Amino acid sequence: MSNPKPTRRSLFAAAAAPLLTRTNPNDIRILDATAEEEYYSYRTPYMFGGHVVDQVTLVNVNVEVANRAGKRARGFGAMPMGNVWSWPSRRVDPDLTLDAMSALSAGICRITADCKEYGHPIELNRLLEPEWLRAAQRLNYAEPIPKLCVLVTASPFDAALHDAYGKLHGLSAYQTYGREFLAEDLARYLNADFKGLYLDQFVNPKPAPRLAVFHTVGASDPLFPNQIQFQPRDGLPVTLGEWIVRDGLTHFKIKLNGGDPAGDRDRILAVHAVAGAVRGARYSLDFNERCPSASALVDILNEVRAAAPECFERLVYVEQPTKRDLAADRQNVMHDAAKLCPVVIDESLTGLDMLLLAREMGYTGIALKACKGQSQAMLMAAAGQHYKMFLTVQDLTCPGAALIHSAGIAAHVPGVAGIEANARQYVPAANRGWAARFPGIFTIRGGVMDTSSLTGPGLGAV
Repeated sequence: MSNPKPTRRSLFAAAAAPLLTRTNPNDIRILDATAEEEYYSYRTPYMFGGHVVDQVTLVNVNVEVANRAGKRARGFGAMPMGNVWSWPSRRVDPDLTLDAMSALSAGICRITADCKEYGHPIELNRLLEPEWLRAAQRLNYAEPIPKLCVLVTASPFDAALHDAYGKLHGLSAYQTYGREFLAEDLARYLNADFKGLYLDQFVNPKPAPRLAVFHTVGASDPLFPNQIQFQPRDGLPVTLGEWIVRDGLTHFKIKLNGGDPAGDRDRILAVHAVAGAVRGARYSLDFNERCPSASALVDILNEVRAAAPECFERLVYVEQPTKRDLAADRQNVMHDAAKLCPVVIDESLTGLDMLLLAREMGYTGIALKACKGQSQAMLMAAAGQHYKMFLTVQDLTCPGAALIHSAGIAAHVPGVAGIEANARQYVPAANRGWAARFPGIFTIRGGVMDTSSLTGPGLGAV
């Protein structure tokens, strides 16, 4: 006699057996999940890594949860799909990768709503993520949907769970990572290096009141008036100098196209020619994987130091210089480059396995991102601190609630170097309605984001 086909409910229960080992009265289960999309055009094109982006699809997610006593709460999460960044492909057209993410989002929504196990959001994420990845595998495209793309698609669902959990308990989500709520040590979620260590040791329950904002200088953004090719009639700045005056900027993230080391060196020096007069100016460099090699990176850094020593001294970190697939690019080790400046993984960071491989290859820092999920951001923040790595929080041109989410991560993780927040530059229309409620987050003064207001329940957006 054959066994009956297992239902999704029984699959979750079977997977949960070794995962959810303790009953906690603070646990929640999911009652419902919904998602909808909204669309915005960029005010100016944004070039990074050889790609140009001029529009965004934003996914808004609502979940309803209940605890074991039946008390209910609703949570909200939002995130841009970011298909060009999370799934750059030569075989699948960008329009099709966006369609794939939309289809995957619908599948993730159903899977999330179907999960009726109890747990903390980090426990539920551990249960759900394999199902989300399997859902991506079932979609038929010319190549598999990358894990990074799945994480981005799932991130607003994970955020909504953390938001709901905090709201149910009347606490900031960052106050729900203590042992009262999450009893297991981090060895359960990471590895044996974390035995006896707990998440609340690596997350501040109260936000840092101020964060330095790394203003993005896109690879095609005009530095000088004679470089302006498109002039929006919206009263916002266009050139870098205008942005510096408007927002009092001190930190700058320089996007580089790669493939032309001399051109990248000259772009860095050109940005310094504009921003170098700013007192306390600091720079980060982002190649978006396009630097030809680790040795080319060392050459660029040394050439910048030779041409403008004060520019070199202001470098804070270099982000993802070479290809994201570290396992296939093992020759590009960063030990020499990291002696000159911290070298950070971004696209490569999809889990602890990649963090450990990056450390082995000489990377010394990690970029935390809301778009990879709140659960992963918290766990990677703990791992990065434990391994004494450089930490920064990066953007996905996050507007509205997504930016508040990102700012919350940066404000609650100790030692973060700063935050990127570029929706105000490229898609300010998506911030309308938010700035009046959170002026410190959406209006930058003195180059700083005021995060002191991020004390509300859940992730603090609604």
